[in-house]
Order: sequence, then structure tokens, then C-alpha cells
Amino acid sequence: MCGNNMSVPLLSEALTVPGTEKETAVVIFLHGLGDTGHGWADAMTSIRLPYIKYICPHAPRIPVTLNMKMTMPSWFDLTGLSPESPEDEAGIKRAAENIKAIIDHEVKNGIPSNRIILGGFSQGGALSLYTALTSQQQLAGVVGLSCWLPLHKTFPQAASGSGNKDTPILQCHGEMDPMIPAQYGAMTAEKLKNIVSPQNVTFRTYPGLMHSSCPQEMSAVKEFIEKQLPRV
Repeated sequence: MCGNNMSVPLLSEALTVPGTEKETAVVIFLHGLGDTGHGWADAMTSIRLPYIKYICPHAPRIPVTLNMKMTMPSWFDLTGLSPESPEDEAGIKRAAENIKAIIDHEVKNGIPSNRIILGGFSQGGALSLYTALTSQQQLAGVVGLSCWLPLHKTFPQAASGSGNKDTPILQCHGEMDPMIPAQYGAMTAEKLKNIVSPQNVTFRTYPGLMHSSCPQEMSAVKEFIEKQLPRV
């Protein structure tokens, strides 16, 4: 699989924000439903550190049950947004394997997995949590914005082979989120504390923030990235 992006389907199309000096770390950030990597590449550029490469892949376009089967960028199918909604188990697992392939590719190109942060917003944050918790590769950290843990009933068992039991997780959520209520985020944080070392789970909420991001949140994300991926 050497250095060829074409062997990793999501990477050949992904938006990449390169470092401005020798790259010694990577942040992979996954967008939400119906979006593309473009918006988050801009957000990452606004908080970039010169020795980090930021990879913002685009989700494949698939019919989404939640949106009357309309075709749109989506990491996996969604039927609902409540903790009890049926889930696309095969799609979630397939998507996680595709993200693990990006991580493996970066490792083969010389960036150790413990110098990689995986993060995302909404559905992308959900996929980041699931991927990290089911991956044997030990990551530097995980960022989940306005999200939930997919297939939550399969944990902690699903994480039995995970290399990320001690990996720091930053979870952020808007208190006025009408799509994924902050209470759902809080339940996710409690669930995570039963899967990984509880002291490694940070859950922050932002008053007045809806289903989006804000400067204070991005500042917290930058701080987390700087702490987990210091200059070497």
C-alpha cells in the first residue's frame, strides 16, 4: 500500500491541509451528514499548527432513510437520531474500516498512530468515537463534537481489543442543540467512562450553541490538539 493514496478510496478525494514545516502528526476530521470536508478544512486551517497535516475526507453519497431516502454525503445510513433508533450496523462497521485504512496509510507513511488524532462533527464525530474504540491502533486522542456513540449497546464488549482504553477523548456539545440534544451527549460521555479510563473523558457544553460549532469550542479543540500532539 506504500505511499499511494489511490489504494485508500477516501484519501484520494480527501481535502488535505498540509503542514508548513516537517509534518510529525496528523489530524483526521470527519464532517457531518450532508456536508463535505470543505467546511471543516477551513475550520482546521483556522486553528492549524505548522507541524500537523489535517485530512478532511468526504463521505460517500448514499440514500439516507432519515431524509426520505434522498442521496447525500453520509458515512452510514441513519433511520433516526434517538438512542433507541435502529442503526445501520453493517454500514457503521464498513465506514469504520475505511477510516482505519486512512490511519494505516498514514502509519505506513511514517506517522506513528500515537501521533494521530481522529475527530469529527455530528455523524462524523459518532464515527470517530466508534472507530477509535474498535481500533487496535493506539491514537493520540479523539474529538467528538455534537455527537453520540453508534451501536452503544454493543459496548464495552465491542472495545475489548481496542488500543484506545487510555486515549484522551474531548467531547463538546451545544446546550441548545435541537438535532442531537445535549442530554444525549451527556449520556454518551457517561457511557464512554465505562469503556475507557473515566479521567480521560472530557465533556464540555456551550450555552446557546445549537447544532454547530463556535469559536470557544474550536479554541478548546486547538488546545486539546496542542496538548496531545506537542511539537517533537
